[in-house]
Amino acid sequence: MKTALDHPALDQLFRKARSYNRWTRDEVSDEQLEALYELFKFGPTSANCCPARFVFVKSPEARARLVRCVNPGNVTKVEQAPVTVIVGMDLEFYERVPELFPHNPGAREWFVEPESARVNALRNGSLQGAYLILAARALGLDCGPMSGFDNARVDAEFFAGTTVRSNFLCALGHGTTEKLHPRGPRLPFGEACRIE
Repeated sequence: MKTALDHPALDQLFRKARSYNRWTRDEVSDEQLEALYELFKFGPTSANCCPARFVFVKSPEARARLVRCVNPGNVTKVEQAPVTVIVGMDLEFYERVPELFPHNPGAREWFVEPESARVNALRNGSLQGAYLILAARALGLDCGPMSGFDNARVDAEFFAGTTVRSNFLCALGHGTTEKLHPRGPRLPFGEACRIE
């Protein structure tokens, strides 16, 4: 039987973790980003379809291109963050399903209908983005997920000529308390959940 993580680990992943808006100048190395992917890639998706695609925006040139796509309230967040991840989703992810889910040769057909592909790319790509956030926190990084950006502009800038579309952005680095609001309330169990 597996044991629960200890309280400090749960605090780091959930209870004391925050969504940051401002960042220190500490870099995030390419090696850290590779280690991050090597951890979160193991999160489950439907038929192991893995539709998410990730662009780690680090260079000044790429950062400037991304800044042009975000809402005014997110400009400083992206400018300061050592890395901002574009979490995308490949709408033709099903082409890789025979490779990723080899024990069921017919699984590709579950996803080829366009609406099924769209829904499953969004659902499973969002899951993979959430795994990225938890893995980053587990590795000692802070996160600043955001949705305030122009998807079409991001797609044109970073995914032109592909079947990948943007889902959300997530700044990575070491957050500061500047612009950090008090933690917002959460719904109590009885309002968000029921046991049947």
